[in-house]
Amino acid sequence: MAADLLGPAEIRDLAARLGVAPTKKLGQNFVHDPNTVRRIVATAGLTADDVAVEVGPGLGSLTLALLPVAAHVHAVEIDATLAGALPGTAARHAGPVADRLSVHHADALRIGAADLGDPAPTALVANLPYNVAVPVVLHLLAELPSLRHGLVMVQKEVADRLVAGPGSKVYGIPSVKLAWYAHARAAGKVPPNVFWPVPNVDSGLVAFTRREPPRADVPREQVFSVVDAAFAQRRKTLRAALAGWAGGADRAAAALTAAGVDPGARGESLTVDQFAAVAASAPSRTPAAQ
Repeated sequence: MAADLLGPAEIRDLAARLGVAPTKKLGQNFVHDPNTVRRIVATAGLTADDVAVEVGPGLGSLTLALLPVAAHVHAVEIDATLAGALPGTAARHAGPVADRLSVHHADALRIGAADLGDPAPTALVANLPYNVAVPVVLHLLAELPSLRHGLVMVQKEVADRLVAGPGSKVYGIPSVKLAWYAHARAAGKVPPNVFWPVPNVDSGLVAFTRREPPRADVPREQVFSVVDAAFAQRRKTLRAALAGWAGGADRAAAALTAAGVDPGARGESLTVDQFAAVAASAPSRTPAAQ
């Protein structure tokens, strides 16, 4: 059964009834084009067994397209008014599949598997708020081990960074950290005119599939501390950039050499596997926050 999706008029009417206006503080840009949400769901490749987690459902445009396709949808919404209104919107527009929805009034950057409960989510499908897109993706991949794949819509510039490979001008911390968890690929561009309000940038779709971490013998936090240090001063060689992390330039050079990495290389040339090898070779390891 297909849900009755929301168009521009329905979005504005619903917002008016709720007294809601999109805010820059929460990075809200509501999708009002049914064809775009159909495209997102189709590109996400959900099966009937998938349990979706959606961050920032807003007025429910994407939620309504997910409900007929997924076995269940966990919608995580930080805005109390929007979270409170979403079940009613689902009941009016999604008919019998509305009962597949669980709404969680919560901050996605603080939520964990226990907060969502059963059924455990297997797919992240979301139009992510621009201002927290990267932290949300990395946090959920860390906290929800049941996630197998996903498709997120983010600012095009952010999408480019997330899928960039070594040697790219935009390859950096988001690229490497996402690669720790998953294989990612660009899955299309979305024009500004499908949103309300209309942003001044294009959006991009990023698809990812979970993979095993490159190494099991070194914790993620230790690898990420190397990544953070390597890109903190991009123009420096790794020997210099990792000096603080390793306890001196000579110790950094020794760790790099042991990992098979040229101490004269720069961070943007290393794969996530090489960063993991450097972390494993470190003479002293300094844990860092995610």
